[in-house]
Amino acid sequence: MNNETGKRAIIKDKQPTLIIGGTGKTGRRVAERLTKLGLPVRIGSRSGDPSFNWENPNTWEATLQNVGAVYITYYPDLALPGAATAIGAFANLAVNSGVKRLVLLSGRGEEEAQLSEQALRESGADWTILRASWFSQNFSESFLLGSVLSGTVALPVTEVAEPFIDAEDISDAAVAALTQQGHIGQLYELTGPRALTFAEATEEIAKASGRAIRYVPISTEQFNSMLAQQDVPQEIMALLTDLFTKVLDGRNSHLTDGVQRALGREPRDFADYARNAAATGVWGGSR
Repeated sequence: MNNETGKRAIIKDKQPTLIIGGTGKTGRRVAERLTKLGLPVRIGSRSGDPSFNWENPNTWEATLQNVGAVYITYYPDLALPGAATAIGAFANLAVNSGVKRLVLLSGRGEEEAQLSEQALRESGADWTILRASWFSQNFSESFLLGSVLSGTVALPVTEVAEPFIDAEDISDAAVAALTQQGHIGQLYELTGPRALTFAEATEEIAKASGRAIRYVPISTEQFNSMLAQQDVPQEIMALLTDLFTKVLDGRNSHLTDGVQRALGREPRDFADYARNAAATGVWGGSR
C-alpha cells in the first residue's frame, strides 16, 4: 500500500468522536479502540447522555455539539424504508454543525443501503464508507447464537457462499478512517479471505467449540414460521426474509481487497474468529 506511513499517523483530536450505535457489535469495539488510543468518545444511543434516537431527529443536534468526527451505524438496518432519508438529514446536520468527518457502516449488495451511501456523499462531508459482508459475530453475538446453542442452525440458504467478515476487522477499518489521513472519499468493501457456505461456517463453529452442531437448510415459509414463534417483530421478519431470499443469492460471494486497502494487512479468517469466540465460552462445549 502506498502512503502507508501517512495513513497510520494518528490524528490527535481533542474533540470526541461520536459513535452512533456505540453499544453494538462494531460500535463498542470502535469505542474501546479509540479509548485505548487516548481519544475521547461520545456514545450515541437512547441510553446515552445526551440521548440519541434515529426515530427522533430532535435528539440529533445535541449529540453533535463539539464533536470532531462521527461513526454512523443505523438501527436496525440501512435496508429499511426511510433509512436513506435519515442518513442524509443527519449527515447534512453534522456538516452544518461543523462536523465533516463521517464514517458510515453500510451493507454489501443492498440497493437500499447504497441510497444511504449516496446521501452521505451528497452532504459535503469528508466521508468514508465501509460496505461490509455478513458479520462472523452474527453466530455469537446476534440472533444465530440461540441456534448455535441449540445444536441446529436452520436458515433458508443452501449452497450460497458468503465471505464472512470479522467485526474486529470492520472496527479496525473504522478507527483508521476516523483517526488517520488517506481515507477520505474511500469506499472499502470489506470481506473475509474466503467464502464459506453456512453449512461450512457451522462446521467451523462445531470444530472450534467441540460441540455437535448441524446446519439445516429450510424453506422461506419454515423460516418465517420460526421467526413468528419467536415473536420477532414484523418489520424485522421482513428484513431478515429479504436478506436471505434476495441479498444472499450469490451476488456477494466474490472476495474484495477492502481490508487490505484500509489496513494494509489480510482480513481475519472465519476459523480464527470461531476459535477466538469458542475460547470465550459463548458456545459452551469442551473448549
